[in-house]
Amino acid sequence: MEEEKVNTPAATEEEAAKQERQPRGGYEPHGSAAAPRPGDRKNGEHRGRPSERRGGRGGFRREGDDLQERVVNINRISKTVQGGKHVRFSAIAVVGDGKGHYGYALSKSGEVPDAIKKALEKARKKMVAIQIVKGDTIAHDVVGTFGSTKVVLKAARPGTGIVAGGAVRAILELAGIKNVVSKVYGSTAPINVLRATDNGLLGLKNYEKVMVLRGKKTEEELKAKKAAERAKRREEAAKGDK
Repeated sequence: MEEEKVNTPAATEEEAAKQERQPRGGYEPHGSAAAPRPGDRKNGEHRGRPSERRGGRGGFRREGDDLQERVVNINRISKTVQGGKHVRFSAIAVVGDGKGHYGYALSKSGEVPDAIKKALEKARKKMVAIQIVKGDTIAHDVVGTFGSTKVVLKAARPGTGIVAGGAVRAILELAGIKNVVSKVYGSTAPINVLRATDNGLLGLKNYEKVMVLRGKKTEEELKAKKAAERAKRREEAAKGDK
């Protein structure tokens, strides 16, 4: 006669331990091919994958920096080499926030979208600031030069608008200047015009700098005047709140 198998206490304990080690709910062990990925939409979990969630690992969404972008010119560059022609593209782009900050750059690439993207990224890194006076115009007339290009910028009254074309208009509009008259002399290549315009805008001087250079006032007096003006504005704002 065959002997009947009797479960010993030791065997019962081993089976119980195996059952505890098995995953609950039918899930596969971690690391296996059938194991669920974090955030998978199973069993009613509609959270999405980490890359799909806002702020999740690998899924950050960068918010815009409120900069306006404009492509000024795209040029096709062809270089004859041994075996044929090597064709590339150059792009000139301008960025600005309309509040006195702007930047421009020229970049090259084998494809037009890549050239534009590189130019915009480079322009963001090379931004400069200028002062815009009352009336959304420049403080005084100025002449910017670069090579054989000369750009004349003249302050204008409110309502005049931007009397300029091409590259000059792009850089003035994105910088936030709304009333100015300009004229370009010499080379009209877009990159040269941009560089000459940038040279003129960076040559602008404000009232405080001119008074210090002429010895009419000192920097301490100007700082004290600005502090008094700020205190006055705070007092007026406090009265308005009451």
